[in-house]
Amino acid sequence: MLERARRIPANVRAVSVVSLVNDLASELAYPVVPLFLTTVIGAPVAVLGLIEGIAEGAAVALGAASGWISDRAGGRRVPWIAGGYTLTAVSRAAVAVATQWGLVLVGRLADRTGKALRTAPRDALIRDSSRPELVGASFGFHRALDTIGASIGPLVAVVLLTAGMSLRDVLWISVVPGLLAVLLVRRVHEAPAQPEVSHPTSRLRRGYWWVVSAAVVFSLGNSSNAFLLLRASDLGLSTTLVILAYALYNVVYAGLAWPLGSLSDRVPRAAVLGAGIVVYVLVYAGFAVASGAWAVWPLFALYGLYVAASDGVLKAWVADHVEGPMAGTAYGIFAGLVGAALLTASLVGGVLWAAVGPAATFWVGALLALASLPLVVTAARVGPARALPR
Repeated sequence: MLERARRIPANVRAVSVVSLVNDLASELAYPVVPLFLTTVIGAPVAVLGLIEGIAEGAAVALGAASGWISDRAGGRRVPWIAGGYTLTAVSRAAVAVATQWGLVLVGRLADRTGKALRTAPRDALIRDSSRPELVGASFGFHRALDTIGASIGPLVAVVLLTAGMSLRDVLWISVVPGLLAVLLVRRVHEAPAQPEVSHPTSRLRRGYWWVVSAAVVFSLGNSSNAFLLLRASDLGLSTTLVILAYALYNVVYAGLAWPLGSLSDRVPRAAVLGAGIVVYVLVYAGFAVASGAWAVWPLFALYGLYVAASDGVLKAWVADHVEGPMAGTAYGIFAGLVGAALLTASLVGGVLWAAVGPAATFWVGALLALASLPLVVTAARVGPARALPR
């Protein structure tokens, strides 16, 4: 394991540690926020859908612009990464102090804006810091460490709640590791210089837009994970058990992200991604028809498998379609369009939940995931299956 980790570029390891600490903070707070919003503040579920939808999608243009600007600024990614993590850390205090759902919206919007600022430049930094034959492994390693933090966060929340802390106190605690992540950004450096943007081979390779289209169609049904948490509560799990189920998802995700990312360096990425989407369909159908609390545990574990087979692999597949120093632009477009789809998914998910019932939210997600599979197949046929020399 240590030998395999040493193959990962030092810069990727550094940014992965930052993500680990930041996600510890994020996932300490994330499963608490829907419960805090609906039980402490008293907001209806439809408001949760509104908040999550706006938070995920309102910074779409900024997410696209940050990648493009970082390309034009000589490939400088670190200022965007540092700024994004700083804004996210500050946003958690806004949620912790909230007494009305409007301030929760402000905090969540600031959090997602911070994510929009850093995501495309960070993904471009990972791609530019990695040899082509290690792109999948690098993204898988990053997602694994990120998710280790995400696994620890909910467990810390459970310990704090069991010790008698209120939901608001847990949100305040989450501010501390977020500030630590900001300090750790100092260990992240710019990638080696890339060729000038005007280089004639700077372009998006054939098939890029098919990959983006597949991700967008899928994301139109991929409503916020907050709905999974509410569904677990709806099926009878206590607050503590809901958070433990979410921790189980993160543990499975963390354990499989790196192996499946590495696998996508050796086999077509579309095969790994397609298998993940099939698992997602089964999970969402399972949440739609589930009638007892027992079903939550295997469904959350399978959900972790789906994310491990899709998140880092999809980002590595985007990298395969970039020729020359255009990674920031490619990831910015990708993040912007997917963010708009996520906005739609969460808004529609909240409305369906309130007007029809929880099952409707999950059936729509499952059907749109199925609709994305032909696009994945098409992208595999017209573009590179895995990394090519840059």
